[in-house]
Amino acid sequence: MHSDFMRAISLHIPDDLLSRTGECADALGVTRAEYIRRAIADLNSRNEAELRATRLAQASSRVRAESMAVLKEFSTVDADPDA
Repeated sequence: MHSDFMRAISLHIPDDLLSRTGECADALGVTRAEYIRRAIADLNSRNEAELRATRLAQASSRVRAESMAVLKEFSTVDADPDA
């Protein structure tokens, strides 16, 4: 999940979020730091998937437009093979 070398960061979060984070970490039997690392990794994965889906939809849209143009050309040829 992560490398052995880790950098330290300073993080300012509201007390209620820190408290809930600690409670969840305790319930899972991990440190608060590990819980936060997992949360960040999970959010990164979800965001990366969403960005991939967006890029795929954009590419699909471009391909669809090109495909429709080719289909139109074939329709013209099918209607009049001598054209």
